[in-house]
Amino acid sequence: MAGITATEEARALLSEIIADHGPVLLHQSGGCCDGSSPMCYRRDEFLIGDNDVLVGLIDDTPFYMSAAQFEAWKHTDLILDVVPGGGGMFSLDNGRKRRFLIRSRVCAR
Repeated sequence: MAGITATEEARALLSEIIADHGPVLLHQSGGCCDGSSPMCYRRDEFLIGDNDVLVGLIDDTPFYMSAAQFEAWKHTDLILDVVPGGGGMFSLDNGRKRRFLIRSRVCAR
């Protein structure tokens, strides 16, 4: 089953965002435009839906995706990484000149 890990760069950006905004969560976008870019939200400003699946935790930060997307990705290991560029319009990584990106590989387990 899918799991989530993070690069050191991703953990550092996540720590920076948490220092600025408090506890956050990550939600993997299922849309066509930002399909590999998870969105980062304050935990108290994002409502988790009945169809969202908790994929795992990055340190204490939960990472969710829709059940339909999880079904498609359930045989992959997900890696939260950081690349240059702007984040999603409402994502807390926007404006930092770096953004989160999901990389994946077929599960080795």
